[in-house]
Amino acid sequence: MVATLDNTKRSAIAAKLADMKQVQQLLIENEQQFIKECSDSEICDNINNMLKDDQKNLGILETVMVQYGVQSEPDKTVQEMVKKAKQLMQGSELNLYEKVFQHELLKHQQVMSGLTIHKAAQKVGADVMMAIGPLNTVNFENRAHQEQLKGILEILGVRELTGQDADQGIWARVQDAMAALSGVFGSAVTQNSDKQDMNIQDIIRLDHNKVNTLFTQLLASNDPQKIEEYFGQIYKDLLVHSIAEEKVVYPAVRPQYGEDNTQELYDEQAHMKVLLDEIKGISPSSPQFKDKVKQLMGEVGDHIRQEESTMFATIRNNFSSDQSEQLATKFKAAKLEEQQKLAGMSSASK
Repeated sequence: MVATLDNTKRSAIAAKLADMKQVQQLLIENEQQFIKECSDSEICDNINNMLKDDQKNLGILETVMVQYGVQSEPDKTVQEMVKKAKQLMQGSELNLYEKVFQHELLKHQQVMSGLTIHKAAQKVGADVMMAIGPLNTVNFENRAHQEQLKGILEILGVRELTGQDADQGIWARVQDAMAALSGVFGSAVTQNSDKQDMNIQDIIRLDHNKVNTLFTQLLASNDPQKIEEYFGQIYKDLLVHSIAEEKVVYPAVRPQYGEDNTQELYDEQAHMKVLLDEIKGISPSSPQFKDKVKQLMGEVGDHIRQEESTMFATIRNNFSSDQSEQLATKFKAAKLEEQQKLAGMSSASK
């Protein structure tokens, strides 16, 4: 039988994502504080633009964490660091220059965390790369913010040391540096996307694509340990996805989609859960294991085709864009709740 549904590599990435979320929240609070303390309109405008990016990127991070499918608490040292940083930023011990200097260091930390997660994902699996894909946008924008902060620090530093304004050519150099970054990363990320909320079809399709990738990885492997790792994630992803759909999506579409069609989706998922538990009881090294996985993959494929054709059409024809996005938000919240239950975490601890 499958020994465990957990995997240390995936759990380590989940913890690093939780760290990033904690720091991202701190960055937002810092920037809100800077806007209150700053009297320079040009600097305020730059920080306000950063704030908008960081608020959007917090939403992207939260989506990535739910899509990744493994929940974790942030590291205790990161929690303590964030607590101390808040005290410094809100106190009077540091002047604005010193606070922005510390903020730039936090941005560097965030960039390195994002890049480390990206590199680690390449070693763990294609499904992980797929789940964390939107993190590329966060990484790019944090790197661009570093260049802007360098310009702000030069202006604040010169003003503090001399009482005079710095050469305004600083802003031109900042823009040149950001343009160079765009040239390096522009093809790899969606830099100009302001969209924070995907609709329910987008979110469900992401789940479908991820589980298909996991099936492909599992069936291509002959390593019992890797097979167990992939099945552990399939088990958790399908269970969480199905429970969230049954709580949020199916009741919402039932009036337009019809009683019989909706009940068919419920019944298919009920049988998938039975198959998942059957597979969980088989040794990953047994030939029967992959045979059962192929049976599950076939049933999941049929279920996906029905959802992405007739159910999605019902949503497109009967739900407004706002309603579809609101349904996606509720679906992600339901997934997060179930993931936290699987991880033994309480919502109150977040």
